[in-house]
Amino acid sequence: MNRLDDKVALISGGARGIGGETAQLMAQAGAKVVIGDVLDERGVQTVAAIRAAGGQAEYVHLDVTQEESWTAAVGVAVSRFGALNILVNNAGVFIGKGIEDISMAEWDKLVAVNMTGVFLGTRMCIPALREAARGAEHGSAIVNLASIAGIVGSQLDPLYSMTKGGVTLFTKSCALEFGRKGYRIRVNSIHPGVIQTDMGEQTFVARAQRSGSNDTAPHKQMVTDTIPWGRLGVPMDIAKGIVFLASDDAGYMNGAGLIVDGGVTAA
Repeated sequence: MNRLDDKVALISGGARGIGGETAQLMAQAGAKVVIGDVLDERGVQTVAAIRAAGGQAEYVHLDVTQEESWTAAVGVAVSRFGALNILVNNAGVFIGKGIEDISMAEWDKLVAVNMTGVFLGTRMCIPALREAARGAEHGSAIVNLASIAGIVGSQLDPLYSMTKGGVTLFTKSCALEFGRKGYRIRVNSIHPGVIQTDMGEQTFVARAQRSGSNDTAPHKQMVTDTIPWGRLGVPMDIAKGIVFLASDDAGYMNGAGLIVDGGVTAA
């Protein structure tokens, strides 16, 4: 189940956190993985770990806001492994500021990574994904990292919520457009709750700062108390969902959103 044998995956933001766990899990499932990130040292370390475990992986410096950077990443996938079957638009940033507090430079960065990066990744990978889909029973797959903040509003992080809401509807629209054009590229999104990653920690730091404190522990506990399952998520919780959406087991899922949040949005 959830095997990715003979498939080639490109993961943006794949050096650490959810992206790093996904890269390692995909390699264990049989995929050949290209990790793209701006964190070169961490990316090389993740590739080394995958290879040490018997998997196949390559690292490429990828700035998701730059078209030429995506061109180079796709080139690595195709030249090294012969195809591109899976794109995971995982790279993202969190800026925990409200509408009246964020600077234009911070806003531009938030949009550039969280929205433009997903758009560019999708656009630049279409030709290779479409080509690979021709010989595959269930076509090719794109998995976009959205958030539960892209489904429901956020009192504290409305701008982050805005970018992830954009990813949510972009996912559905791409599924419809590619279906109309006969590309055979499935496009789905995954919606994590608060996950224990560097980005997740940033949310607690932002909440602590708003209350005039540097102590994140009370805020972490407050969030944990709102989760019906009783704990914060970990990267592997999300990686498993991404691998499922990328696999042929999800071959009839298209334009869908998989929520992995411990039950937060069930209320």
